[in-house]
Amino acid sequence: MLPTLREGERLLVRYAARPRPGALVVARLADGTLGVKRAVEPRPTVSGEPGWWLLSDNPAEGVDSRHRGPVPAADVVAVVRFRIWPRPGWW
Repeated sequence: MLPTLREGERLLVRYAARPRPGALVVARLADGTLGVKRAVEPRPTVSGEPGWWLLSDNPAEGVDSRHRGPVPAADVVAVVRFRIWPRPGWW
């Protein structure tokens, strides 16, 4: 499966927006980096706090909830609204 986004693309995001299943989100991963992942469903974390199960659109690459478990809801920092550059259809 090809990735939805490519390196260098610019995104318009909405901070503190409530994610919905199927949305692309910006999340703080376990190592402290920010990544763009697909929110699949809400799931509690190991400690019982609210969280999200996040997956990569390209499962052959990257780290996601299959490797690290649910991401705390507080670490889902934004929801992707649009890709603004390059303009859609320019590929």
